[in-house]
Amino acid sequence: MSQNQGVKLSPKTSFALGMVGGVLVLCTIGFFVLLGMIMNGDAGLGAPVAAAEEVDDPTEVADTVPAPPQDDGPTVGTIIPIGDSDYVIGPADADVTLITYTDFECPYCSRFHSTFEQALEDFDGQVRATIRHFPLSFHSNAASAANASECAGEQGKFFEFVHDLFTSQGSFSNDLYEEIAGDLGLKMNQFRSCIESDKYADKVSSDAQGGEVTGVRGTPGTLIISKNGEPQLVPGAVPYSQLKLMIESAL
Repeated sequence: MSQNQGVKLSPKTSFALGMVGGVLVLCTIGFFVLLGMIMNGDAGLGAPVAAAEEVDDPTEVADTVPAPPQDDGPTVGTIIPIGDSDYVIGPADADVTLITYTDFECPYCSRFHSTFEQALEDFDGQVRATIRHFPLSFHSNAASAANASECAGEQGKFFEFVHDLFTSQGSFSNDLYEEIAGDLGLKMNQFRSCIESDKYADKVSSDAQGGEVTGVRGTPGTLIISKNGEPQLVPGAVPYSQLKLMIESAL
């Protein structure tokens, strides 16, 4: 009886099977290499991108987030001119005008107010400035604080009252407003009647609507108008060094 010699393949068929086998081996190796890269986070596939922190200065973004394309800043809409209802610091013929929309309960507004005051001191005579109201809906006492500042304003103490509000954040109430008014030497009967009647509610609302028309979307929002009348809207509590450069550029 003859011994079984097995299946004989032609050279062409053997070559083809060898090629298929080699490809399968390479694919298998490649699969495990790629799997290892993904598990180690080297391939960049499926790896979570770190979210940017919520920051008061929109130029401060997390390093892991690509910076947005550079542009000319937020679009400025219709500017509400400074009028008789605005409280103003600085000469009427100043080269640069600052209009800041603020919320007295906003912590970033409190931080920026120090920057605002420093700018007025350093650019004394070159800048005129006003503060307008932009109370945010989720700050329950922002509107009442804005009304109280206007009540102080009708007795000539608007900016002093604003300063004291920002140093007293977290405890807003009619009692606090009256305490500040007393410290500033205001006529208390007049002041008390003003805050209890919410006398300036319409003005506060009008300021906020005007800010929206101008392009303000959050607080603080500062409009810088140059000596040539060119406006720039600055969102957020930018540091003083940045605001100073912007004012110098506008002069």
